[in-house]
Amino acid sequence: MKTPPSLALTLSLLSLLVLPTALQAGIHTKTVDYRDGEAELRGYLVWDDSSEEKRPGIVVVHEWWGLNEYARKRAEMLASMGYAAFAVDMYGKDQVTQHAEEARGWMKQITANVDTWQRRALLGLNLLRDEPMVDTERMGAIGYCFGGATVMQMAYAGANLKGVVSFHGSLPVPTPEQAKQIKGRLLIAHGAADSFIPQERVLAFQKALDDAGARWEMDIFGGAQHGFTNPGAGDYGLKGVRYDEYADRRSWELMATFFSDLFAIE
Repeated sequence: MKTPPSLALTLSLLSLLVLPTALQAGIHTKTVDYRDGEAELRGYLVWDDSSEEKRPGIVVVHEWWGLNEYARKRAEMLASMGYAAFAVDMYGKDQVTQHAEEARGWMKQITANVDTWQRRALLGLNLLRDEPMVDTERMGAIGYCFGGATVMQMAYAGANLKGVVSFHGSLPVPTPEQAKQIKGRLLIAHGAADSFIPQERVLAFQKALDDAGARWEMDIFGGAQHGFTNPGAGDYGLKGVRYDEYADRRSWELMATFFSDLFAIE
């Protein structure tokens, strides 16, 4: 499907900023076909081969639109920072859409069963662990919207992740048992004007993490709506979904510092 106009323009600008450095540094990309039962999945692996040293691995989970160019671009940006990044496929090979009802249907199929949801996300994490360039002791995950909720589910499943970052995710409230399974630190980037997430859920989410003794940080951006990191957010015609340049840039900077501290890399 065609990329929304403003998203295409912004991604082109990002390419000008990121790709020259990436090409000089030896960025490589690879599509990875894998399966979850009968579901055929296709992920996107990106890494910089200019160093022979093992590097941290970061899973990237897409928005409810599917594994599109936006999610792949984020993986490329991570690779340019020295990580091996794997953009996982939560829906199925070539299942990408611009239509909210279709996206909602696909998302509900995954989220209806938490065990299935977690298993599919963890498949991607395990594939990244198996890559020879990855330091399996330094693993993280980031996700956007639906992907933000997905990386939280990975943490709730007890995944061995040093850090998890949710960008404008739905903040699923863990059970006490799930919250106790969290092993790493959490960074949550949230929009104060996100009408998709009621304040009651935000408070319940925070309380559940506190009750379990989880190590978390939430950065709330005033005026930021749902989808604030996606330059094409407004092209989908959804009320309450809008790009915010400052919140996008600042949340990425916070993520960069978060992982640099956790993994002790420059």
